[in-house]
Amino acid sequence: MEVKNSVRPNDEQIAGFSEPGPDGPIYMVNLLKFKDKAQYEDGRETDLTGEEAYGIYATAVSKLLVKFGGGGMFSASVERLMLGEVEELWDKVAIAMYPSRSAMMDMMRSDEMREIGVHRAAGLAGQLNIESTDAKGLWLARNDI
Repeated sequence: MEVKNSVRPNDEQIAGFSEPGPDGPIYMVNLLKFKDKAQYEDGRETDLTGEEAYGIYATAVSKLLVKFGGGGMFSASVERLMLGEVEELWDKVAIAMYPSRSAMMDMMRSDEMREIGVHRAAGLAGQLNIESTDAKGLWLARNDI
């Protein structure tokens, strides 16, 4: 298995995401890798790290998620790999919930997202986005783990 981090989806991924999705909410699992130093596409000078620039985006997008009916579910730093092998670990993992694919697309196309997206692009070296759904409500109770 080859793993390739990206900052933007390719044409095939966009086309697939534009198709009707599952009924109900989707959960986007984000594996995030940051640049050491933020690099803004407009050439502005900054002393921000990639993680700090992405943090500006994350604060703003958490509010935007709510506006479009979703919300942040989880965010944490990656410490180590417990199972499997990859060449390099991601820095953070985050999960965001959207009420539907179309709600996510509406948010991604919004003026607010275009405005804050510059910080995301400046901070990210790349990421994986994994679309997932609630498997028919089959959640383990905390005591069942």
